Amino acid sequence: MEVGRVQDIASSALFSGSLPAEFVRPDTEQPGITTVKGQLLAVPVIDFKNPDEDSVIRAIDDASRNWGMFQIINHDIPNEAIAHLQAVGKAFFELPPEEKEVYAKPPDSKSVEGYGTKLQKEVDGKKGWVDHLFHIIWPPSAINFKFWPQNPPSYRAANEEYRKHLHGVVDKLFRSLSLGLGLEGHELKESAGGDKLVYLLKINYYPPCPCPDLALGVPAHTDMSTITILVPNDVQGLQAFRDGHWYNVNYIPNALVIHIGDQIEILSNGKYKSVLHRTTVKKDRVRISWPVFLEPPPEFEVGPHPKLVDQDNPPKYKTKKYGEYAYCKLNKIPQ
Repeated sequence: MEVGRVQDIASSALFSGSLPAEFVRPDTEQPGITTVKGQLLAVPVIDFKNPDEDSVIRAIDDASRNWGMFQIINHDIPNEAIAHLQAVGKAFFELPPEEKEVYAKPPDSKSVEGYGTKLQKEVDGKKGWVDHLFHIIWPPSAINFKFWPQNPPSYRAANEEYRKHLHGVVDKLFRSLSLGLGLEGHELKESAGGDKLVYLLKINYYPPCPCPDLALGVPAHTDMSTITILVPNDVQGLQAFRDGHWYNVNYIPNALVIHIGDQIEILSNGKYKSVLHRTTVKKDRVRISWPVFLEPPPEFEVGPHPKLVDQDNPPKYKTKKYGEYAYCKLNKIPQ
């Protein structure tokens, strides 16, 4: 069993009113010091039902080049499916500790799947104010139901329903990005894993924190995925780095937050940018988010797309197996 779940630490910390030292970020990272106050970052909002497909493609292309992040509305995932996904995830984290530990990530596992707290090598021993649950929801051959909670009983049905509606969003995003790069509509997804693309769901659970100005839920990072599709609850906490400053990202109910990840930056040979982001926490409210990371299979090699490389545009990134890339990223080893 992994010791020191943040959810348990939060109960005693809130009682004492003090934050354990390992959660206090350096001055250069503390959100109370480094966040631009009173200004929400209006990241691009894209209407997925806009009948002008060229306009949608242009908007996604522009946001991916200049922001690395955007939000999509009217995406055809029913509000009820999102609400059900959120309800069962919240219910899992409200179970007694011993019930959650049944799904704990095995200590010797090479996979991130399971219930846990520490995800990557910690810098200077500093910890994030978050617990998490990872499990793959697609493709069927990669799913390990050992990590899918059986309580609440509707957990599996809610996740499968959400996944069913997610496929159309995934395909439209990849097609739009591919066309925006001047490729054929199918080429970018094929170069990211095609039908073997892995949908890795994560639930981030950020308990109330006695000193939210000093702590971070997840410190600054880019996602190592191709694309991340994120559903937050209604507690604002996502921040993006823009023009040298950290800003709170505007929350839009039932919108999907899209992050361009490292693999799309690599495939596009730097034309699209993975977004640097982090999460903050609250003193009196629980924040929860549900990102789905779209990842190539571990043995799948990813590098700049051949059609985007020539004499004037040499490759800016190495071609390597995704599993090797992920290992280096999590262990803070240079790529």
